Amino acid sequence: MKTIEVVAAIIVRDEKFLCTQRGYNKSEDVSFKYEFPGGKIELGETQEEALKREIMEELKINIEILEKYITIEHTYTDFKIIMHSFICKTDNIEPELTEHIKYNWFEKDKLLTLDWAPADLPIVLKLKKESFDF
Repeated sequence: MKTIEVVAAIIVRDEKFLCTQRGYNKSEDVSFKYEFPGGKIELGETQEEALKREIMEELKINIEILEKYITIEHTYTDFKIIMHSFICKTDNIEPELTEHIKYNWFEKDKLLTLDWAPADLPIVLKLKKESFDF
C-alpha cells in the first residue's frame, strides 16, 4: 500500500478555523469531506516550505506558521497517509479556491458539525479539548 507524507494548515483568525471542503475524489473516503488545507511534501522541501507552497497554490494566501501541532497516521482504503499539521495564521480572510469546492471560518465549538475526512478528525478532536491564545 502506498504511503503519502503530507502537511496540513490549521489556519486561525479571530478565534475561527479555516475549513475547506474537497470536491469529488476517486477515493470515497475523502470525496466531499472537510479538511484542513495542505498537500504533499515534494522532494527536498521541509514540512514548512511544503505547507506555505501548498496553501499559496490552493488558497492564494500567505500564512505564518506558529507551531507544529500533531502528526496523524491514517490508513484509507487505497493508501496510507502521514499528515503533519501546523497551527498557522493569516491576514487574508477570503481565500481564492483553486482545488476545493467550499470554505468557511468556523468557531471551535462548530467544528464537529462538519463531515471531516477521517485523517483530519483527530485534529478536530484535539482542538476541541484545548484553549488557544491567538
